[in-house]
Amino acid sequence: LPGHISFGVHDVAIHGNFTRKIQLKTPIVSTPMDTVTEAKMAIAIALEGGIGVIHTNLTVEDQVREVMHVKKYESGFIMDPVCIAPTMKISDLDTLRKTSGFSGYPVTEDGRMGSRLLGLVTKRDTDFAADRSSPVNTIMTKAEKLVTAQEGVDLLAANKILKESKKGKLPVISGQGRLVALMSRADLQKNAEYPLATKDERKRLRVAAAVGTRPADRDRVRALVAAGVDAIIVDSSQGDSVFQHEMVKWMKQEFPELQVVGGNVVTKSQAKNLIDCGVDGLRVGMGIGSICTTQEVCACGRAQASAVYNVAKYARSRGVPILADGGISSPGHIVKALCLGAGAAMCGSLLAGTEETPGEYIYSETGVRLKRYRGMGSLDAMKKGSDDRYFGAATALKVAQGVSGTVQDKGSVHRFVPYLVQGIRHGLQDIGAKSVDDLRERLYSGQLRFELRSPAAQREGGVHGLHSFERRLFS
Repeated sequence: LPGHISFGVHDVAIHGNFTRKIQLKTPIVSTPMDTVTEAKMAIAIALEGGIGVIHTNLTVEDQVREVMHVKKYESGFIMDPVCIAPTMKISDLDTLRKTSGFSGYPVTEDGRMGSRLLGLVTKRDTDFAADRSSPVNTIMTKAEKLVTAQEGVDLLAANKILKESKKGKLPVISGQGRLVALMSRADLQKNAEYPLATKDERKRLRVAAAVGTRPADRDRVRALVAAGVDAIIVDSSQGDSVFQHEMVKWMKQEFPELQVVGGNVVTKSQAKNLIDCGVDGLRVGMGIGSICTTQEVCACGRAQASAVYNVAKYARSRGVPILADGGISSPGHIVKALCLGAGAAMCGSLLAGTEETPGEYIYSETGVRLKRYRGMGSLDAMKKGSDDRYFGAATALKVAQGVSGTVQDKGSVHRFVPYLVQGIRHGLQDIGAKSVDDLRERLYSGQLRFELRSPAAQREGGVHGLHSFERRLFS
C-alpha cells in the first residue's frame, strides 16, 4: 500500500545484495539460462549495476572463456594484456585483432607478459601500412617514445598520467623495463559512462557462473575460480539434495573466500539445510518461470510471493540474502520481490529478447522481430546438458519441465535496464521507502502493508475500457 512521500525519486537508493559479500547498485541478476546469459549479457548487466550468471550448458573451456571475457573487459589495470612478438606480421596482427577485439597491443621481446617492453602498436599504426607482410617492429611506437608508468603506481596517479598525456594506452613497467600491466583510456571513458558498474577490488567487472552437482563439476569449479569468477551458483531446480549439500561443503572448504549461492528452495527447512552447509546466498522459486512447467508436471512447488517472504524472513536471521528467481515480467514484480524481503531479482524472460542475449534474431510471418527463449527444463536444453539440473542425466526417458518459445525484441540492455531501474525507484517512492534497507525495516516492523486483490481489482489495475491502445515502455 502507498506510504508518505517526503523525497524525490532521484533520492531513492536501490542497492541490493547478491551474496553476503557482493552488493549490487541495481538489484537485477541475469539468470544462468543458455538463451539469456553469456559474456555479452554478463558485461552489459554488470555495467548497469547488476550481475550476470554464465550458464553451465557449455564445456568447461567455453564457460571459462566466457568468464575471462567479462573479467578482462574493463579494469583499472589490465594484468594480463595480449602481447605480441616484434616479428609478428601485420597481416597476422589483423587476424588477431578480429578474434581478440582489442585495438592496441604491447610488443615484448618474446610476445609474452613479463618480458621487456619494446614498443606499442595501435590501429593507427597499421592503417596506413602498405606491406602487410612486414613485421610489427617496423611500424610500432618504440618503448623510449612511449609514456609509461613505473611499477607500484596507484590507480589515481595512473589515471592522471593517461589524462594529461592524452594517450590511449599506458604501459606499466618494472625497473628493468619489463611489462607488468597496461591501462586503457577506453576504461576511463567506460567508468564515466557507467558509474553504477559492479566491480571487484581490482576494478574488473564482477561475474558469476553456474555449475551442477556431478563429481566432474568440481573440476569445473576449480577452472572457474582460476579464471577469476566472483561467485558460483549451484544450478538445481530442487536445491535441498544430498548432492548439493556435498558440493557446497566441498566448495567452502576448498575455496573459503568463494561466494556460493545455493538453490532453488521455497521453504524454510530447505533454506536451513543449505545455510548450514555454508551458502552465501539463496535462489528462491520453483516452477513459476514463464517457461517452467515443474508445478504442472511434478505437482511440486510454491506460490512465489509466499516462498520469497517466508524464506527471506528466515534467511535474514542467518545473515544470508535471497534472490527472487522466476515470474519477473515487469519492474512492478521486482518491487514486489524487494517488498517481500529479496535482496535482488533474478530475471530470465524479462531480459530475453535483448540484443545481448545469445542467438540470432528471427522474424515472424507478420514481420515481428523475435529471439528464441527456452526453459532449462525443456527437451531442447536438456539435450545440451541441463538434464543434470533436474537429476535426469542418467535416465533414458527425459521428462520435460519447461518449454521452448520466442520473445519479442526488447532492444539493448543499456536502454532497457535504466527503464527498469526508474520503475523500481518510482515504486519505492510511492511506498514511502527511501532505500531497499528502509523497505526491509518497514516490512519487518509491520509498517509495510499488503492487501489481497480480487480478480476484479486485478482487472481494474491494468489497462481496461479501451477499444485499442499502444504500449510503449519508455521513450
